[in-house]
Amino acid sequence: METPGRLILAGDIGGTTTRVALLEVQGGVPVPRAQADFPSQKFPGLEAILAEFLKDKGAQIKAACFGVAGPVRDGRVETPNIKWVVDAASVARQIGGVRVELLNDLEATAWGTLALRDEDFEVLQAGEAEPRGNRAVIAAGTGLGEALLVHDAEGYRPLASEGGHADFAPRDEVEMELLRHLTGIHGHVSYERVVSGPGLVSLYRFLKESGRGEEPEWLARKLAEEDPAAVISIAALEGTSPLCSLALDRFVSLYGAEAGNLVLKVLATGGLYLGGGIAPKILPKLRERTFIESFLAKGRYRKLLEKVPVRVILNPRTALLGAARRAARAV
Repeated sequence: METPGRLILAGDIGGTTTRVALLEVQGGVPVPRAQADFPSQKFPGLEAILAEFLKDKGAQIKAACFGVAGPVRDGRVETPNIKWVVDAASVARQIGGVRVELLNDLEATAWGTLALRDEDFEVLQAGEAEPRGNRAVIAAGTGLGEALLVHDAEGYRPLASEGGHADFAPRDEVEMELLRHLTGIHGHVSYERVVSGPGLVSLYRFLKESGRGEEPEWLARKLAEEDPAAVISIAALEGTSPLCSLALDRFVSLYGAEAGNLVLKVLATGGLYLGGGIAPKILPKLRERTFIESFLAKGRYRKLLEKVPVRVILNPRTALLGAARRAARAV
């Protein structure tokens, strides 16, 4: 390929999919030149994906940034949902010794929200955003990610978090029983254990095993042969399984509750964004009142939360856009 002068490399490394892009920085804005998606589980690490992606491109890369699902420590991430170690120094050696930065994937998503347009969102609650109020991002997918954006003299500055691994707090007798059930399996029960793809499956199994619904033969077969979280969601949205509907309703309620917790913890009066792969797939359920009512159910702070804009991110490349924006600052 023809090699422009200011090329950067960006990536979004998830437990299911790794997205990478080669971009040219024009007037401070990264413009895609090539991009591709790879199934994360089929590769031994990021270096193998980059070797495949960059093959025959002849690119002279000036900087790189990757959003990674996991905590970043000294330029290194041991990913919790795939058995990878992502090391900035190793990647830098592979692509020519340039600067490589690693971000938590939700920090990258937070950067990406700053590049999105109105059509990239579904509004769940219009609210009244404070112009310089903090913002928060929560994203259920393979795991549960959380991040925040703090306003300073230069605009919004994203900050990473591992809030999805904080203790799960039951709100009623059913969830107390759920907590006891999951404690017996995992020991520590975080919100990620219930608000994520695997969390939805855990909710379904708990409801079935506790006698709260029947699993017909056709559903058992699909759950064994296909992605169980997707099967449960589709059956719930299509109304073909009362048990799946019960599981998805509880999932959405828990998602809203933890979203409200996050907004209160960081005082996100500038807005809440729902990222990740699950929210766009269950939009019909999110449009119902279950999510928002759970989000608002914070006693004396309901009125504060009623003013917080709540939006679903529809653009699946938001974290990739965020990593690209961050890399562009280095050239």
